[in-house]
Amino acid sequence: MRALGLWLACLAAALTSASAQVTVELSQDQDQFLPSESMPVTVQIINRSGQTLHLGRGKDWLTFSVETRAGEVVPKLGEVPVEEEFELESSRKATIHVDLAPYFALNRSGRYSVIGTMRIKEWNQDVRSQPRNFDIIEGARLWEQTIGVPNSGAGTNGLPEFRRFVLQQAHYLKSQLRLYVRLTDPTGARTFRIFPVGPMVSFGRPDPQVDKFSNLHILYQSGPRSFNYVVINPEGEVIARRTYDYGNPRPRLQPDTDGKILVVGGARRPTAQDLPPSNEEKTGDTERKVIPSPGEFVPPPR
Repeated sequence: MRALGLWLACLAAALTSASAQVTVELSQDQDQFLPSESMPVTVQIINRSGQTLHLGRGKDWLTFSVETRAGEVVPKLGEVPVEEEFELESSRKATIHVDLAPYFALNRSGRYSVIGTMRIKEWNQDVRSQPRNFDIIEGARLWEQTIGVPNSGAGTNGLPEFRRFVLQQAHYLKSQLRLYVRLTDPTGARTFRIFPVGPMVSFGRPDPQVDKFSNLHILYQSGPRSFNYVVINPEGEVIARRTYDYGNPRPRLQPDTDGKILVVGGARRPTAQDLPPSNEEKTGDTERKVIPSPGEFVPPPR
């Protein structure tokens, strides 16, 4: 019996030592988010155990938990989808991109921390990451307007659907001012989408206008002599993006007699971020950064 106990203790010590050579690390590109904003998290799994790990099996192989500063558990709205089987050889690492926002009730401002836990079923061991801290902040409201969604009541003689555009500003990384668009229901209780439009200068005030199709046009100053122009449809999709330089006169928005919104003044400057792409650029020749979707997996190098 004593020999059996000694063997079990040695086995437990071996498993603990092996699991210590497997690490899970969480990182984010920013530390502050608005409520309901997309919250990308990069997960790196590093294997130094000397064994090949078989990962990605089942819904519980990689899970996440979020707590407030006071230690209260944030309710889950669902499990973050990261199901994709793969093998991770020793001395290799895998990178996984997830978005936490749809799966946690992060609607209140405050300090939070997220922990990732990986289950290694063959060893019956859990590997936990260090807490990754972030803040949910309330951005300052600059402007808002309720719009009717075109054709939402057509064919039924019913009332059209109404939504609300809200412009907000918040500090990114505590130093850069960033402009956000939030699309909500008319009461503001339900957020359909929120996303950063881009950085802006503190001394400039954005000019938002809505056209006859309920598209939101925004012209805002992004630098000492540069302006960004974006158009967002009632579904919260960016359908146009351009850059203008300061001219004589400076660029501004002007509605025409048909209810369209035009940019007058300034000098348009083609950039890689133009949407649709400018005539000087072709999509195939332009490298674009793609925001990973929930559950996107980047396999380790071979």
